[in-house]
Amino acid sequence: MPGSRRRQRGVLLAGIALLLAALVLAVVLASVFMPGREAAGGRPLRWQDRGTTRNLREIVLGRCYSYLAERHPALGDTDCLKIWESLKYTFIYKNPCNTTAEDYQPLMELASHPIPCNKSLFWSKTNDLAHRYTKSSHSFLTLEDTLLGYMFDGVSWCGDPSAPGINYESCPKRSECESNPGSVFWKTASKRFAEAACGVVQVMLNGSIEAGAFRSSSIFGSIEIFNLNPDKVSEIQIWLMHDIGGPQSESCSGHSIQRLKRILEERNFTITCEDDYRPVQLLQCVRNPDHEDCRLCPSSMETP
Repeated sequence: MPGSRRRQRGVLLAGIALLLAALVLAVVLASVFMPGREAAGGRPLRWQDRGTTRNLREIVLGRCYSYLAERHPALGDTDCLKIWESLKYTFIYKNPCNTTAEDYQPLMELASHPIPCNKSLFWSKTNDLAHRYTKSSHSFLTLEDTLLGYMFDGVSWCGDPSAPGINYESCPKRSECESNPGSVFWKTASKRFAEAACGVVQVMLNGSIEAGAFRSSSIFGSIEIFNLNPDKVSEIQIWLMHDIGGPQSESCSGHSIQRLKRILEERNFTITCEDDYRPVQLLQCVRNPDHEDCRLCPSSMETP
């Protein structure tokens, strides 16, 4: 009997030792392979993307006041300081991987304003061209042309549980955690922008991309098209633009555009598509005035 008890105690102790060893190994592996581990010396969590933009408060407030004074004076009652405070409370002293759409709702309400019908322009992989066009024509608005998008375009932010509560060194990429402050913000803002669209809606896509002009993984393909309201939107006009002198990887009859049309038709939208919408192409020609595509009259129409 005593020998049997000793064997049982030995087995029990060996099991406990094995369990402790497994726990220690799990902790070590997590500290090595998990992103966002805490650095030594109380430094903030480490991530793979750029950190919070320096002087973020001053940038946001400056853009807000500038937008109200120069672009939309009718929004003069908007409280820019409240907007900044609302943004700050969404991320300061918080783990950046725990951001939710609900965190941004007060900010969205403070910065919202009506979008006129027939003015909404969506884009994917045409960032520079779309915004050059809205700036020159003043006929359309992208999300970045609204107060909300204008204030936060091109800046980044994230918090950290340690003081000062803001991580200026790094922020998480979407591949590290989808619920990071930037990704959640732009998804939430894009959803609201699409919900507000009415009348005829324009979409500018890039037909020079080899992988296809329409991508289901893009913000437009995954968020915006599913939040357009067919009861408010009378027509969706697709402008499929190609680089001047560049490849024409896809036309309006291409595979990805047809897939986009099917998605929209299933939601009862009326769709048209135009290759190289001429007013936008002429803007492209400002940088390529001598190219054949930029002639005012096609060569077949020229007299000898």
